[in-house]
This record gives sequence, C-alpha cells and structure tokens, in this order.
Amino acid sequence: MPRAQEVDEVSPGIFVWQAYDSKVKADLFSTALETHAGTYLVDPIPLGSNGLLSLWARRKAAGIFVSNANHARATTEFAKTFSIPIYVHDELRGSPDFRQATGLQDGEVFSRGLTAVAIDGGPAGEIALHYNNNGGTMIVGDALINFEPHGFGLLPAKYCLDANLMRRSLGKLLDHAFERMLFAHGTPILSGARVRVEQLLATIR
Repeated sequence: MPRAQEVDEVSPGIFVWQAYDSKVKADLFSTALETHAGTYLVDPIPLGSNGLLSLWARRKAAGIFVSNANHARATTEFAKTFSIPIYVHDELRGSPDFRQATGLQDGEVFSRGLTAVAIDGGPAGEIALHYNNNGGTMIVGDALINFEPHGFGLLPAKYCLDANLMRRSLGKLLDHAFERMLFAHGTPILSGARVRVEQLLATIR
C-alpha cells in the first residue's frame, strides 16, 4: 500500500491525501472531513508523520468511513492508532476486513449531519457519505470516478455487480444538496458537483 506524505486542504475543513498504486495503476485518494463531532476519515491510505501531525492538529479523529469492500486500505491501522470506530455498509459488517465495524443502512444518519447513501449494483458494499454543512459535500467510493483518460463518469461496467442497478441507484445522490464531490479515485469537484451528477445521469437514462 503506497504512503502519502502530505495533506492538502481543498476546501475549509476538507482534507485530501493521495498516492499512486502501481498494482491498480491509479491514484488512491483519501479524505478527512471536519464535522461537529470531530474528523471523519474516508477510505484512508497510509500517511506520513508530517501529514498526520498537520491533520490531527486541527480536531480529534471521530471515526472512519469505508466506501466499499475494496477500500479497507489502512483502516485497521488508523482505527487502532486513534481508537476510533469503523463504519461500513451493513452487508460488510463482520466480514474479514471489518470484523469490528459498525454497519450502516441506506439513509442512516450516524453522526450529526452525516448520512450514508447505499449505491446498489456497484462494488460490494458501495456506500457514499453526505455531509450537509456549508452547501453540502458528497464523498463516493468507486461508483463515480474523476481521472484521466475517463474524466468524470461512471465506474466501468466490468467492475460492477450490476451496472444498470448502479446507474439507477446513483439517482439517490440527487436527494441531497451538495456543492462538492470527492472520490476514492479522482480529483475533487469543489463547486457545482450536484449539477455535474444530474447532467451525467441524464445522459445515460
């Protein structure tokens, strides 16, 4: 697993770190989201000491959100180091990588302002995270990507359990207001993200 060294604050209270993984031939992105309850990590990859110091100087860690079965990454390491809970789609609870995790249902508000949005048909256990503060932020795992040469688009069908079901399920994202979207694989969209999603889904229906 590659280790990132630096953390970038891409929007107030939203931090990203990334590193290239030669095994999957793509950059892995991780997010830290400052909330009323503390900082939640999403799909964390290992982070160097300087990056950790800059992150934890802001606010205590509150939990880890894992967006699908493929993104265990450094979750166990972070959970043990900071004694924080792990949250996953309920169907992953108790699986080998997530034996002690708390399972989340679609639409569940598990901390103030944080809502889980299950995306059926993507990779196993695909679930997005919505935070309603400051215009709204949506963080997705693999169902949506934003990197070259693909640009902003859907996960290719060959990586989905049911690509048609995933497309329909992504419509649930539009039930929420969000200005920003962050990805497990791809450059964050920091303005107009909900409109981008609406336009994308309109072209594939």
